[in-house]
Amino acid sequence: MPSLVVVGAQWGDEGKGKVVDLYAESADVVVRYGGGANAGHTLVIGGQQLITHLIPSGVLHAGTHCVLGDGMVIDLNTLVDEIAECKARGLLAGDELLIADRAHVILPYHKRLEAARERRGGAIGTTLRGIGPAYEAKAARRGVRVGDLARPAKLRALVEQNLDELRPLLAHYGEPAPDIDAVVDEALALGESISRYVGVAGAFVDRALADGRNVLFEGAQGALLDLDHGTYPYVTSSTTTAAGAAAGAGIGPTRIDRVVGIAKAYTTRVGGGPFPTELDDEAGAALRQAGGEYGATTGRPRRCGWLDIPALRHAVRINGMDGIALTKLDVLCGLPEVPVCVAYELDGRELDEFPSDAEDLARVTPRYERFAGWTGATRGVGSYDDLPAAARAYVAAVAQRVGVDVYLVSVGPDRHDTFTLRDAF
Repeated sequence: MPSLVVVGAQWGDEGKGKVVDLYAESADVVVRYGGGANAGHTLVIGGQQLITHLIPSGVLHAGTHCVLGDGMVIDLNTLVDEIAECKARGLLAGDELLIADRAHVILPYHKRLEAARERRGGAIGTTLRGIGPAYEAKAARRGVRVGDLARPAKLRALVEQNLDELRPLLAHYGEPAPDIDAVVDEALALGESISRYVGVAGAFVDRALADGRNVLFEGAQGALLDLDHGTYPYVTSSTTTAAGAAAGAGIGPTRIDRVVGIAKAYTTRVGGGPFPTELDDEAGAALRQAGGEYGATTGRPRRCGWLDIPALRHAVRINGMDGIALTKLDVLCGLPEVPVCVAYELDGRELDEFPSDAEDLARVTPRYERFAGWTGATRGVGSYDDLPAAARAYVAAVAQRVGVDVYLVSVGPDRHDTFTLRDAF
């Protein structure tokens, strides 16, 4: 199968970077199709860590083309810094990077507006990267696109139009508007520095698929943060599901062959919003410590809890997942038992579906099934069959309850700490 979409199956931070990096070994092209620098994918290679926020994880593989798709909102400063860091490590030595000319640009006033909103109350715990305001401008048909950076007059007109609308709002929040000349000059300079990489991304990806090349579509955030199907309004501002891969990459939906969702063996969340299995106690702190649960983008401590099967089944359905990759199984090692939420109760009745209203989700009572823990080694073992029997039973139980196969199991941060149970490509 030449095309594979990898998406987060929870609230993000599931370990997509590592899994995408592994699958990228078989890919000719890796496409990031949505979101912006609010995503942080941590890659650990030979003990060395690289965190990418915009450039796809395929950057580690020589000759693999990395595409920033049409559906993204791009922070130019972050992108330029990231390109420089990759080049300093000997990556992106050729022309492996393509930036969609239709992708939108995050500008300083987007960040100012988002930060002001968070300060003034009603905060939902955003990353303060300007993602939401940039997508707002896009939906309002006044966004700045990457291709506009090569058109100074058009760029200035768009910035003036945006600031005309945003000045009163920024003033309401006590935030000064940035200087137009400074915004335009910086954007033009940054645009010039990336101009060699800019092109029509959708046509490139479509040609690659037509030629039978393996294309990997890399999602950002997680399915439960999807603008339509997540825990609204505690969500991101883009489509994070597999369906977004087609629109965000500029191809038709029939081009997608397989979808794999990434899920931790437990659950985490960053920012506000309901979290039925959250552990606001010593058990949650222990999961955070054992799993190193701090945001790759923000450094914020993640909220931790047990695995949530109803939420995972919802993610499987809205993405049409063929299978899941289960990460961080090693974090559960040493527990006497491992609780798993297998159902919700709300107002005395059992729910068959993940609630569409965040207030209802906040009121559910999780029903737990408890699985035997394990103490045997998980990291450093030679094969999946060498894992403790209770750990393998846990994986099998997760697969049975969500109704799809487990394609991959990860028991540590490095590449060799991964067992492939079924091929994705």
